[in-house]
Amino acid sequence: MRILIAPDKFKGTLTGVEAAAAMSEGALRVYPDAVVTTLPVADGGEGTLEAAVAAGFEEHVNPVVGPIIKPVGAAWAIHPDTHVAVIETAQASGYLLSEPTVENALRAHSYGSGQLIAAALEAGATEIIIGLGGSAMTDAGSGALRALGLKLLDARGNLVPLGGGSLLDVAAVDASGLDPRLAAARIRMAVDVDNPLFGHNGAAHIFGPQKGADEDAVEKLDAGLRHLASLVRESTGVDIDIPGAGAAGGFPSLFVAYANASIERGFDLVAELVGLDAALADADLVITGEGSMDQQSLSGKAPIGVADAAHARGLPVVVVAGRISVGVAELAAHGVVAAVSATDVAGSPEAALADAARHTVRATSEALNGI
Repeated sequence: MRILIAPDKFKGTLTGVEAAAAMSEGALRVYPDAVVTTLPVADGGEGTLEAAVAAGFEEHVNPVVGPIIKPVGAAWAIHPDTHVAVIETAQASGYLLSEPTVENALRAHSYGSGQLIAAALEAGATEIIIGLGGSAMTDAGSGALRALGLKLLDARGNLVPLGGGSLLDVAAVDASGLDPRLAAARIRMAVDVDNPLFGHNGAAHIFGPQKGADEDAVEKLDAGLRHLASLVRESTGVDIDIPGAGAAGGFPSLFVAYANASIERGFDLVAELVGLDAALADADLVITGEGSMDQQSLSGKAPIGVADAAHARGLPVVVVAGRISVGVAELAAHGVVAAVSATDVAGSPEAALADAARHTVRATSEALNGI
């Protein structure tokens, strides 16, 4: 029996690596002679870096400017052979690095993420995958590109302050000083949303409140994004208000205009990054899961992506999750033959959270015994 274990993180309790280890222990209790391969996955947001490191990328930590000026140590990774680098905006510009206040929602910026891109370029990266999610800012990626030489100028020719709240003051975008290495590298931005840059479904309106923005701040941020998009369109001819551009505070938008950048489905990028297809080709059974398997999971989250890829190869799929709120028939449509949650075996959500690893081990064994 060759078992591939490819879970996403159990948010708040287990990382992808920890979840995979618990599932592996549970699987070996049922099939002690099995050959087990663990391959943590992600949907392009938080957890992407961890999945890359687990797949053989070398991790580095650099001091960068956090979303509200305070320095932070941010991790990133690069593959020693392919020179592909992986960065997460959450590492340098994440919402956990700032208090969700109105002031911070307007001031937060992505400058530190740009410093990580510069570090990757300095290390010889020819392709940079940027996992978007968990961000504090709504600055259209302007901070990141300013760390790479872009200038946002006001009507007097002075630099405007960092942060989304200053975008309305921009009178001109000067790209003449951009790092030339940026043009030579391929930038691939992993997203799991299709929100546009601005408007009622855009970055400010949909994600601004969770970053601390009140109604007035949301309107100001949205107006700033709309204004910047107009300036960019006038000067470059590029429309940056496109599906997915609203991810991570609009981070992809300016990169689309000023770099060799593309917006791609997060799970597909991570699957390519960790070699999911090759791993599936050498498996008889697949186990996947995440913290909460719900309706949102069915809309393209990583575990369902794994299940669909396995199902296409005729492989049976077992789901193990912290909690499961979707029906058996819905999961069966994705090739799932058994599904058990840690909550099921623990007896309550509280008990499952209190010892997530142990109950994930038990849930895995129970699911395999039920096949």
